[in-house]
Amino acid sequence: MLGSGLIKGLAVTAKNLAGSFHDPARFVTTEYPEVKTKLPENYRNFPFLVSENADDPMGTLRCVACQICEKECPPQCIYIEKSKDKKPDAAGKMQLYPAVFDIDISVCMSCQICVEVCPFDAIKMDQVFEIATPDRFQPLLLDRNQLAKPNSYFHEVHPTEAAEVDARLTAERKAAEEKAKAAAAAKAAAPAKPAGAAPAPAAPPSTTPTKPAQAPDPGSRRGDEGSAEPSKPPPPAA
Repeated sequence: MLGSGLIKGLAVTAKNLAGSFHDPARFVTTEYPEVKTKLPENYRNFPFLVSENADDPMGTLRCVACQICEKECPPQCIYIEKSKDKKPDAAGKMQLYPAVFDIDISVCMSCQICVEVCPFDAIKMDQVFEIATPDRFQPLLLDRNQLAKPNSYFHEVHPTEAAEVDARLTAERKAAEEKAKAAAAAKAAAPAKPAGAAPAPAAPPSTTPTKPAQAPDPGSRRGDEGSAEPSKPPPPAA
C-alpha cells in the first residue's frame, strides 16, 4: 500500500517517544553535567600513577623511576628525576623512586605506549576527561601528587585489567619470598667456616741418610805423582 513505509516509521518513532518517558533503555539524551554516562572499561584518556596505599600515595608508588616511559613517549611529555636515596617498595625491596614525575597533558596524545612499556605496572590510563582550564600551561602540567591514585581507583576504572595485574604481582612477590627463604635455609644449612684457619703442618724431615762426600786419597795422589816420568837432563854443550 502506498505510504505503508511512512506509517511504519512513524509508529517506531511514536513507540520510542512514549518509551522515553518510562523505559531507561530508551533514554537517548543524558542531562550532562547533572547526569553522567558510565564510560566503558576500555575507554582511556590520560595516564596516572598507581600507588598501593591510599593513605600514603607518595610512599607506596609502584614507580621506581626507571625512565623507560619518558624515553619511549612519542611527544616527550613525561619528565622524571630519580631520587638520591632508596626506600622499600610494596614487596619490601629497596628501590629508587621518582623525586619528580611530571606529565604535560596538553601535549599527551593518549597513545598508551607508556603503559605498555612499563615493567612494574606503575602507570595506567585514566578515564577523567573534564580537564578544561582557563590557562593551557601550568594547570595542564600535572606533578606526581596530582597523578598518584590508589590501586582501589584502578579497580574502579579498569576492573578486569586491575585483577589480572594484582594476580600477577602477587604471584611474583610470592615467588620472590620463597626464593629468599630457600636461599636463607641453604645458607643456614651450610657448615660454618672457622674465623682463622690453622696453617698446614710443615713436612717432616727425611730419615734417609745422606752419603757424605769422599775426600780425595792422598796415596793415590802420590802414586799419580810417582808414576810420572822423571825429567831428562839437558844435553851437554858442544
